[in-house]
Amino acid sequence: MSTLLVACGAASPALFPLALASNFGTLRPVMSQEFFPGIPVIPFEGPKSRNPLAFKHYNADEMVGGKSMRDHLRFAAAYWHAMRNGLSDPFGGPTAERPWDDGSDSVENAQRRVWAMFEFMQKCGIGYYCFHDRDVAPELNDLQASNDALDAVADELEKAQTQTGIKLLWGTACLFSHKRYNQGAGTSPFADVFAYAAAQVKKALEVTHRLGGEGYVFWGGREGYATLYNTDMKRELNHLAALLHMAVKHKKKIGFKGDFYIEPKPREPSTHQYDSDSAACLNFLREHGLLGELKLNIETNHATLAGHSMMHELEVAMAADALGSIDANTGDELIGWDTDQFPTDIYLTTQIMLCVLRMGGFTTGGLNFDAKCRRESFEVEDLFHAHIGGMDAFARGLKIAHAIIADGRLDGFKKERYSSFDSGIGAKIEAGEVGFEELEAYTLKNGEPSTKSGRQEMLENLINEFI
Repeated sequence: MSTLLVACGAASPALFPLALASNFGTLRPVMSQEFFPGIPVIPFEGPKSRNPLAFKHYNADEMVGGKSMRDHLRFAAAYWHAMRNGLSDPFGGPTAERPWDDGSDSVENAQRRVWAMFEFMQKCGIGYYCFHDRDVAPELNDLQASNDALDAVADELEKAQTQTGIKLLWGTACLFSHKRYNQGAGTSPFADVFAYAAAQVKKALEVTHRLGGEGYVFWGGREGYATLYNTDMKRELNHLAALLHMAVKHKKKIGFKGDFYIEPKPREPSTHQYDSDSAACLNFLREHGLLGELKLNIETNHATLAGHSMMHELEVAMAADALGSIDANTGDELIGWDTDQFPTDIYLTTQIMLCVLRMGGFTTGGLNFDAKCRRESFEVEDLFHAHIGGMDAFARGLKIAHAIIADGRLDGFKKERYSSFDSGIGAKIEAGEVGFEELEAYTLKNGEPSTKSGRQEMLENLINEFI
């Protein structure tokens, strides 16, 4: 979350009369300083366009199955990547050019950054954003000072939301960057660290509520272990559950109506993180009486690190009625860490949208671009190219997924494949009306069962018809 130190002048809070049409709607006034003067509102020009600053497939108002693309996809920009990621890596420092950012931890710099973020989202036609508390406001010398800074920046966020109509998809607390969290937050072996984490979550949740956030995410960046030699796993998991129960209680106290999410990730930076994949998260929630209180926010790159496909992770969550939101990115399968790249694979976006459409669409969740430009793509314009590509890829995935479902052959094959459970002995198995004795008698009478081909290759060919 480092920021490149680039000098710039402070922005005035006076309004900037910008009234241009965009995919998000009317581009409303923001500030007297324009942060992206060389970048227009990104238009939809269709697949024949050769303009790199235009959408080829994402047309926000286009109806797909009786619902606009905008409402299907609910795109969000990640504050930590779009505004705060300096594009450093383990072998080199930041490269990103962010001329509005002076690199300081001042509240004034953080407030100016708000308006750059909202101008960026307006020009891209992105209707939501997501943040960590320490992305939007600096961490200062004590908790009270940090809380005051967060309130001051939230004042600006509230103004920007009111002026633009852009909404907060979800907020969260950064419980992994500061050195106090070097051995975890909710799972720290030190009670004072647990207490600090709880206080930070309390404030972040209250600010999310104030800004009308539609959800709140718990990501255990360091909720895991480096070695089991020094770890009491049962105790740590109980502590993490206690923190979540406290959050649920406070959510109800303040009247926050949004969904709570856990975001699975298997490792990196920890050797093993307790929220390792969808199944592990669901098991944890069930064990600790939290399944009805939290859903999952699933990220593609984390699924890769867990050794799963994204479709697998989504299907596991959907089976428990616990898929809430999606971090829309991808990872490099040749690199064993979280590369957070923008999604451009049409097969991937099609598979994701098949799941989203089959569950009836998002409610409070959406597609958050938890993705960053490559270190070599350091210019401001690259932010736009990256988001345009991701939005176009998901627009194509949406249209293809809708066409596949409307065609009916894929779902029809799956229905037929399980048809033996719709009647007869199969229906009795699903209804719990038979046991071992009845099934033994049935098998002795009917003999060796017959099966049919799974037709994997045929179904893959079917998908290719649409792509």
